[in-house]
This record gives sequence, C-alpha cells and structure tokens, in this order.
Amino acid sequence: MSRSERLLELLQLLRGHRYPVSGVDLAAKLGISLRTLYRDIRSLQAQGAPIEGEAGLGYVLRAGFVLPPLMFTPDEIEALVLGARWVSERTDAELAEGARRALSKISAIVTPELRYRLEESALLIGPKGEDQLYLSQILKIRKAIESEFKLLISYGDKDRQRTQRVIWPFAIGFFDDVRVVMAWCELRSDIRHFRIDRIKELVVTEDVYPQRRQQLLNAWYKLNNISRK
Repeated sequence: MSRSERLLELLQLLRGHRYPVSGVDLAAKLGISLRTLYRDIRSLQAQGAPIEGEAGLGYVLRAGFVLPPLMFTPDEIEALVLGARWVSERTDAELAEGARRALSKISAIVTPELRYRLEESALLIGPKGEDQLYLSQILKIRKAIESEFKLLISYGDKDRQRTQRVIWPFAIGFFDDVRVVMAWCELRSDIRHFRIDRIKELVVTEDVYPQRRQQLLNAWYKLNNISRK
C-alpha cells in the first residue's frame, strides 16, 4: 500500500482500540518496521492527529477525533450486512430497527457498486421464531443496563428450582442458542450468569446499583481472563 494509505490504516487501527496498543503490535499489523511506525506516528501528530503515548508505553487516539468517511471493501460490506441481519432476527425490536436504520445510512453514502452488494447480499439469516416475551425481556434488561438499575427477577435453575433475586445487570451475552445476562447477584454476593429464558418474571427497579457498570464489566473480564481490545 502507499504511504498515504498506510497512514490512514494506522489511524483506523488506533481508532479501533480504547486502550493503548503497543508499537510492536501496530507495526506487525501494518507489516512495517518499528522505525517506520514511529516515523508515521510523528508525521500524523505533526498533521494534527491527537495520538498520545510513546515508545514502550503504547499509543492511543484521543477520543473525539473524527476520521473522514472511509470506503468499505466488499468483504466489509458483507460483514456489516450479515451482522445487521443477525441482529434484526435475534434481538429485541428496538435493536433490530437500529440495525436496519444503520444499513440504510450506510447504503446512502457508499458507491453504487457497493450499494448493490449491500442490498443484494446473498448472506442470509434464517428466522428463529424468538418468543416475544423473551425478546421484551432482553429490551428491559438492555434499558436497565443503560441506566444502571437493579432488577428483581424470578429465576429457575437447571433443576427448575425458583428463587427471587436482586441483580445488578451489566452485560448481555448473545450465544448461538441462548442469551445470558451477566450481573452481580445480591443473594450470592458475586458475579453470576443468568439465562434469560429461565427468567420467569422481571421487574426493573429505579434503584441505581452502587458500582458503575464499567467497573463490574472490568471485574468480569478479569474473572474470566479475557483481555480488553
């Protein structure tokens, strides 16, 4: 790729990371030497890109920096279409509509050739026939997570034993055959996973849980030995 393309790709890589990424990793992804990477970073900084960091500590693009509109490759378009179609078939009504609107906005800014690929993509998601109550629970849980509200739930375990729980939801996991809410459980005084299809009753309280959602999510990542990207 040309140097201008490489600089744009470097900005794109940095934009995809919320936390500092090492020069070694950036250089490897771009297929260049560390010396060339450092030179490229200095060049971008001189042109006004708010790149923070230094050799040995890693680099991060300060929040708020907006890149010019980027062209999508055919593979990127296919990935976006497939992802949006999955969301529209497997999640609650609001999120599904958001996916459809996003595709519509993308369609309005890409070239005619890519617009055709977007609208005529052959990658399909079969209907799953999710229960509407199940989907409405996902919506309620999402809203509770956004507001950091506690949930009061009636939960049945694998042995069909029902318990009342007060939980602090902080994330939802979308797996192939099940949806799981990650939450702090007041009954167990620990982080627990709750299958949404086993939640028989759900009440969104207006009680804000005492820890920030991001703190709980970070604790979950650490507990499961998952590194943040």
